[in-house]
Amino acid sequence: MRECLFCNIVEDGDQQIILENATCYYIQKKSEQTVLEGSGLIIPKAHHQNVFELTEEEWKDTRSLLLQAKRLLEETHSPDGYSVGWNTGEAGGQSIPHAHLHVIPRFADEPYAYKGIRYWLKQSENKRQKLR
Repeated sequence: MRECLFCNIVEDGDQQIILENATCYYIQKKSEQTVLEGSGLIIPKAHHQNVFELTEEEWKDTRSLLLQAKRLLEETHSPDGYSVGWNTGEAGGQSIPHAHLHVIPRFADEPYAYKGIRYWLKQSENKRQKLR
């Protein structure tokens, strides 16, 4: 996909490939490091719109990179926890239509420490206004 940001990862000077295996990259974006220190993405090399399209090999390689990234982050940042997840579809928060797994180290001294994704989704303001 010519226009896909994650299919052309090496062309984006802000993206740095940190780890790689046969089917996936673990990248960090320099501009994201000021607020989300140590955060990165695991991205399949092949274009898949979302997580549900990954092959068995890509799942295994994603897990392998996730564990490698955790070891690296433990050594370099010593986080107190992690937020790890996929956003899928526009309503699910996916803004780049290429599957990618967010790996976000979390720290006890963050203003939003101890609040994961479900905290934000469970707020009364997020209640659906109209059922289908």
